[in-house]
Amino acid sequence: MTGTIEVQTERHPAPYGSPEELRAALLDAGLLVATRTDGVYHRSGEFEGVLQAVERYAADQREDATAPRRWFPPVMAREDFLRTDYLRSFPDLVGSLDVFSGGDKEHRALLAELEDGGDWTTHLTPAEVVLSSSICHSLYGTLPTDVPAAGLLTECCGFAFRHEPSLDPARMQSFRMYEFVLVGTPDQAVAHRDAWLRRGRDSLAALGLPVRVEAANDPFFGRVGRMLAANQLTAELKYEVVLDVTDARPTAISSANYHEDHFGLPFGLTTPDGGVAHSSCFGYGLERITLGLFATHGLAVSAWPDEVRSTLSC
Repeated sequence: MTGTIEVQTERHPAPYGSPEELRAALLDAGLLVATRTDGVYHRSGEFEGVLQAVERYAADQREDATAPRRWFPPVMAREDFLRTDYLRSFPDLVGSLDVFSGGDKEHRALLAELEDGGDWTTHLTPAEVVLSSSICHSLYGTLPTDVPAAGLLTECCGFAFRHEPSLDPARMQSFRMYEFVLVGTPDQAVAHRDAWLRRGRDSLAALGLPVRVEAANDPFFGRVGRMLAANQLTAELKYEVVLDVTDARPTAISSANYHEDHFGLPFGLTTPDGGVAHSSCFGYGLERITLGLFATHGLAVSAWPDEVRSTLSC
């Protein structure tokens, strides 16, 4: 897209041999608590304290103090979710919510199904909300459709859900991100993506993390998805800041994405010249950065390098 992004391929020695080894260490240290569902954890006070410090650190990287900040709930309007077209590309990751909306008769039928060991969920109906799959998805339907000449910059933080049960602690089903989103012209969106990729990489390196930048693609579903993923790589739409936490594969702890008009078109966002607005975002993965810090610097915060603890105030 720009030809100016420095992509690196050299790997660093990983502190753990496998995701399972990392998971065992985190559980043994009490930093995470396993539940009955793979990829769903309780976080200890120490883990959450570091994560909140990482969130503050990410927020402190902002350059425009006038940009609005929003913290989103884990759910978003079903109508807006369908506009994002996420269901078409990632059906295997979606989390849809069902609710009970019947009366006494319907409740008795549900309880009878439950007592018989049947599928009681057939007595529920889809809710008006779904679990948010990406943080910025909740934003676009609330923006003014007439985008100003300078573009619209918004900072967003919240929970996302992706249904990919795994024993890899870096692939949690529920996780948080802090994002810097720009809606504007194509040139503005690309410049935002590129500038934040460099700024984000440098800010993570300042935490003593041996990170690098790689070109990437999203995990599109199915045969058509493989073509979309190849096109995304060819067009240089997505980059990730990765860290070698285990020998298995690099862990993406941040990502920078140019969406083109993927959100501007369905949400009716236009620039002053009448064109469809483009967008881009840079996101800090809060849980993954926290995991990276523990993996890199050790499982006891008190033993971390002084400069890292000072930078994060933890």
